[in-house]
Amino acid sequence: MKSDRGQLPGWFEAPTYLHTETMNGPVIPAGVKIRVVGDVHGDSSAFAYAVATDRFIVQLGDLIDHGPDSAGTLRTMFDLVESGRGLFIMGNHDLKLARALAGEQVRIEPVVQATIGQMDDGLKARTLQHVAAAPVWLRHRSVLFVHGGFHTAMLEQQSPDHGLERPQGPVARALYGEPTGRIQADGYPERSLRWVDRIPRGFTVYCGHDRRSNDGRPYVRHGSQGGTAIFLDTGAGKGGHLSWIDLP
Repeated sequence: MKSDRGQLPGWFEAPTYLHTETMNGPVIPAGVKIRVVGDVHGDSSAFAYAVATDRFIVQLGDLIDHGPDSAGTLRTMFDLVESGRGLFIMGNHDLKLARALAGEQVRIEPVVQATIGQMDDGLKARTLQHVAAAPVWLRHRSVLFVHGGFHTAMLEQQSPDHGLERPQGPVARALYGEPTGRIQADGYPERSLRWVDRIPRGFTVYCGHDRRSNDGRPYVRHGSQGGTAIFLDTGAGKGGHLSWIDLP
């Protein structure tokens, strides 16, 4: 189904469980305890275990690709959103999938094709709806949830109504981090962590995207201004495992 670039198909409607005023800033219910879950990448079994809790789930994006059951992961996440028990931050893999489903010109690697092959028409429609409505970042008190990297604009601005457009500015930072322009030995773009030094004192950024850990635990990095970044991608769906953190 082809659409104009940056536009959703004509049949698209925002999910009925999302109020208009929260489309740019989904609300974490007052008083709930939060579980932050890292990149899932299709490891639906681990994700089912992670969300078996009475805590509100905040998942940091990249639900799909690489692992054995991206379709099951999507269904679990969407059920959480629709029941008011969780939300997910949009990751770069999630955006690419939604753009491909919307008929946009994107490069479809084998992992993306494998994910699409697992999806029925109903799940494809749910994916377009949910990814289009997902925040690119979300601030909650002294915490920021984002997929790829921090930008100071995120402290003052709500996540924009992106509509599956090609990311630019702070949205690109949120999805991809801060690329240096160089390619690493593993074939992936090298990304700088200079943005960690811009996190204000007393502020914590929870993110995924890059597998920074060397010991299987979330990687913690402190910035020069006193802020902290916690990286929760520990390789789920790629030979590692899924990590999560329960916030106080």
